[in-house]
Amino acid sequence: MTHQTHAYHMVNPSPWPLAGALSALLLTSGLGMWFHFNSTTLLKLSMLTNMLTMYQWWRDVVREGTYQGHHTSTVQKGLRYGMILFIISEVFFFSGFFWAFYHSSLAPTPELGGYWPPTGINPLNPLEVPLLNTSVLLASGVSITWAHHSLMEGNRKQMTQALAITIALGAYFTLLQVSEYFEAPFTISDGIYGSTFFVATGFHGLHVIIGSTFLLTCLLRQLYFHFTSKHHFGFEAAAWYWHFVDVVWLFLYVSIYWWGS
Repeated sequence: MTHQTHAYHMVNPSPWPLAGALSALLLTSGLGMWFHFNSTTLLKLSMLTNMLTMYQWWRDVVREGTYQGHHTSTVQKGLRYGMILFIISEVFFFSGFFWAFYHSSLAPTPELGGYWPPTGINPLNPLEVPLLNTSVLLASGVSITWAHHSLMEGNRKQMTQALAITIALGAYFTLLQVSEYFEAPFTISDGIYGSTFFVATGFHGLHVIIGSTFLLTCLLRQLYFHFTSKHHFGFEAAAWYWHFVDVVWLFLYVSIYWWGS
């Protein structure tokens, strides 16, 4: 940073945005091939290129922020704004699913039998696995907050323990969700109920997997001494994302599992 007269990070030319765009194009093409021709070759190739691109791009960002000193307080402020705007966009993303659910459930059409849940649908008991999942995610919200406070206080041992507990709870949530899907008495093809249920909870489950990966990356970085009590935005962003996932689940549980059943 000695040759710069400003606190901003002028990013060097990088191949990863182009590689990411091309691998995303491969992914959509691979999904089309899988859906229409039951061929997974292109899909597997696209998943491999996606993961390689993500790994190398994140590796470069970690280098810039941790070793090269490019993530000044001014740059971190911009990253915070970016993460806040990203989470706001996710709020609108899930709002569409809740809109579809309430549009269909508050005024059920005659084709649904005029009431909700629709005729022939046996909804899941909200006081069984869904309630357990809710308690698991709430517990993970407590442990991630514990990890954040431990990091700010410079307590490495407790930070590592709390972060590992959060990741374990996220993995447990995912396993419970998978078992619930296998045991559900309805499918995604069972009209508007099946569609809204599996799309909303499925996308939330995907966000839990992404958040768990985010936190696992933070755990590895913590073990390599990348974070300090004053310089840890990577972890802070992961914690924000995890709290957002928690809040979305509470809305899903109250709306779809409890009220909607």
